[in-house]
Amino acid sequence: MAQEVRGVVAHTKGKPVSVETITVPDPGPGEAVVAVQACGVCHTDLHYREGGINDEFPFLLGHEAAGRVESVGAGVTDVEPGDFVILNWRAVCGTCRACKRGQPWYCFSTFNASQPMTLASGQPLSPALGIGAFIEKTLVHAGQCTKVDPAAKPEVAGLLGCGVMAGLGAAINTGGVGRGDSIAVIGCGGVGNAAIAGARLAGATTIIGVDIDPRKLEWAKEFGATHTVNSAQTDAVEAIQELTDGNGANVVVDAVGRPETFKQAFYARDLAGTAVLVGVPTPDMTFELPLIDVFGRGGATKSSWYGDCLPSRDFPMLIDLHLQGRLPLDKFVSETIGLAEVEEAFHRMERGEVLRSVVVL
Repeated sequence: MAQEVRGVVAHTKGKPVSVETITVPDPGPGEAVVAVQACGVCHTDLHYREGGINDEFPFLLGHEAAGRVESVGAGVTDVEPGDFVILNWRAVCGTCRACKRGQPWYCFSTFNASQPMTLASGQPLSPALGIGAFIEKTLVHAGQCTKVDPAAKPEVAGLLGCGVMAGLGAAINTGGVGRGDSIAVIGCGGVGNAAIAGARLAGATTIIGVDIDPRKLEWAKEFGATHTVNSAQTDAVEAIQELTDGNGANVVVDAVGRPETFKQAFYARDLAGTAVLVGVPTPDMTFELPLIDVFGRGGATKSSWYGDCLPSRDFPMLIDLHLQGRLPLDKFVSETIGLAEVEEAFHRMERGEVLRSVVVL
C-alpha cells in the first residue's frame, strides 16, 4: 500500500519551502523504500529551490541522507529490509561505455526510481538528484542504497551522500593527493574542509586552506590545514607559492566554483600539478586563459563529479575510517534540526554560519 508521509517541497523558484503531505508508492522492481533517519542541508538543494538546476517544479528536496531500508521490490538482492544505508545519486548501471572501460564513477546511465512520489493532489514531484530525502520515507532505486556499518550515527553517515564525499574525493580520487604532497583548498566550507580532511588522511604534509572568512579558516585548521590564507587580505596565488618553496602546490582544489577562484587554482599549482574544480558554477559563468599558459604549465585541470566516487567502494571504507577515529565526520555537523526548519537552515548556510545543518527524523 502507498504511504502518506511528510516532506519538504519547493513549489516555485525562489520561494520559501513548505512541509507537505506526500504519497510514497510501494517499491516496484529494482526499487526500495527507505525510512530516512537524517539528511544534510546541502547547497545543491538551495540551487534547486532557486531554479539553478532546472525548472521541473515542484521539487522534493534533500539528497544527503542515511536511513533504514523498509521494503524492496522484485529483483532486489543487494539490500534488504533493516539494512542501514547511505543514499547516493550515482547508482551505476554497469553497462554504459564508462562502466565497460572500468570507470564506473563516470557512469553515463545512472539509475533512479521509476515511479514518482506525488503530492496529495496526485501531482508528481521531482526528487532532488533522484533522491528526495527531506521526507520521512523516500522511494529510490535499490542501487542508490549503499549498506554501511550501522554503528555510525545517521546524521554523520548521511554526509557522505554528497558534500563530504565530493570534497574528500576531489582531493583523493580526482586530485590524487598522496604522501608528502602539498595541496591548497580554495573555499573552506563543507566541501572544502572535506578536501582538507581527505588530504590529511592521504598523507599530505602541506595543507593550505584559503578563504575570505576568518571563521572558515579556523574550521580548516580543525580538519587538518597546516597553513591558512585570508585571500581578502593576501594574494592567494602568491601566498600558496610562498608556502611551497616558490613552486605552487601539487594539487589545488577549487571548492567555490567561480571563474576567479578557478583561475587562482590554475596559477597556484606547481608546474605539472593538478587543478581540480569541485565547486559548482552557475550556467552563465565563463572562463578564459591564455592558451600558452595552458600549454606551458603542463599538468592537468579537472572537474570532479561527486568526488569521482564509487559509492559501493568508498562509503563503507570511509565509515570504517570514521569509526576508527581517523576521519572526523562528526565535526561537519553544526546543528540538527527538524523538517520545518529547512528554510531557515538555507539562510544560515548562505550567511556562512554552519558547515552542515542536518535534518533528523
